[in-house]
Amino acid sequence: MLSNSALSPSLPSSSFLLPAPLPPQPTSAVRVPAKTRTAARLSSSPGGAGGGPKPRRRKPPSPPSEAEEVVRLLLRKSGEPLVATLGKYVRIVRTEHCFLLFEELGKRDQWLQCLEVFRWMQKQRWYIADNGIYSKLISVMGKKGQTRMAMWLFSEMRNSGCKPDSSVYNALITAHLHSRDKVKALAKASAYFDKMKGMERCQPNIVTYNILLRAYAQAGDVKQVEALFKDLEDSIVSPDTYTYNGVMDAYGKNGMIKEMETVLLRMKSNQLKPDVITFNLLIDSYGKKQAFEKMEQVFKSLLRSKEKPTLPTFNSMISNYGKARLRENAEAVFRKMTCMGFKPSYVTYESLITVYGLCDCVSRARQMFDEILETRKEVQASTLNAMLDAYCINGLPTEADRLLDAASEKGLVPNASTYKLLYKAYTKANEKELLNNLLKKMDRQGVVPNKKFFLEALEAFGSPQTEPNEPENSPRSPRILAGTS
Repeated sequence: MLSNSALSPSLPSSSFLLPAPLPPQPTSAVRVPAKTRTAARLSSSPGGAGGGPKPRRRKPPSPPSEAEEVVRLLLRKSGEPLVATLGKYVRIVRTEHCFLLFEELGKRDQWLQCLEVFRWMQKQRWYIADNGIYSKLISVMGKKGQTRMAMWLFSEMRNSGCKPDSSVYNALITAHLHSRDKVKALAKASAYFDKMKGMERCQPNIVTYNILLRAYAQAGDVKQVEALFKDLEDSIVSPDTYTYNGVMDAYGKNGMIKEMETVLLRMKSNQLKPDVITFNLLIDSYGKKQAFEKMEQVFKSLLRSKEKPTLPTFNSMISNYGKARLRENAEAVFRKMTCMGFKPSYVTYESLITVYGLCDCVSRARQMFDEILETRKEVQASTLNAMLDAYCINGLPTEADRLLDAASEKGLVPNASTYKLLYKAYTKANEKELLNNLLKKMDRQGVVPNKKFFLEALEAFGSPQTEPNEPENSPRSPRILAGTS
């Protein structure tokens, strides 16, 4: 067990609910700018756990810059294409305005308009090809899953006479890591990393290492994380807090607590202060291993430190207490959270619904779900899934089926995970009628299950099972089954 000095106000954290963010990059980079203790421990004082600090007063937002005001003006103009609006204000629009436009349009999923603005920008007298602009565009395309477009921009950049640097390759690596095929993405990223090592002006920097460490940690590839960390130590690049967070995240996700603690001590010996991501990471890792005494110790250290808890801090604790069926502890964390002025997110509510489902409090879970439906404009399908799962794990498949119908009537659209969850539960309960009705609902919604759907839905049973009402060795495929009555 770690000593009190090891778990001091300078502890680490990063939650599985919130992946560790990438470190800030240069201007030319992609981005600008065992038994648990009782619940009373968390709520024994007026402030909750350890009598934590009172809610901080939020500082008023700083006034927008002149460039931000121009961008707001351009985006407020409606009823005409953005390029036409740019034409009207051509005398005042410059590179910095376009850069901010790319950022804002990316947030709005309007990546095509980013390209239109870029083409308009290239026609202006003041335009000079710049790595920073290409890095930003490559980053925007990557976040929207437009890997091919990111590659085209990389090629366009080289054709324009710009020589790639580390920031451009960092953007390209990040773009690939946003693609769906994570195995292929990691292979591509690794290839670019090796290529960077062979070019003097594109040597990997700490941002490069942190991007890859985070990616391998999320993939649970501890060997690659260790190899990359060793490579970093042998280079001239110095690790920072984000680096150690990435390595600890990999160990934490794999339940390697001792290794995680060793990295934490190394981090502190290098005079690097843990940030809130470090604290969240430790809290979640200890929680998953049900080392609640250590988890609570880290939480208290966080409250005493200069860092402050975030919503994922509380969500992680609620979720992990719930998995251990410690309802009172989870509720105490929730009270502490609200006492500190945090507004629950849909993840918070889903975690609590799951807690109540696991602790045989289905009626309380349903009460909370109904409150969400009444008070929230948008309800996530994942919240519906949490409530359906609460019914199913308590042997109430009929109630789950009724809830699905009621939710659909209120406009809450189920997703593939909803149907997998119910298909699995109905099969386990041998509810053939509910199963056939479920397939009809899927058919009406246009959801066509394939072999993968059934295999994933039934994977908990250890081996694939035949579809309902289908004889063994039936030539009919799941695709046909979806349309049967």
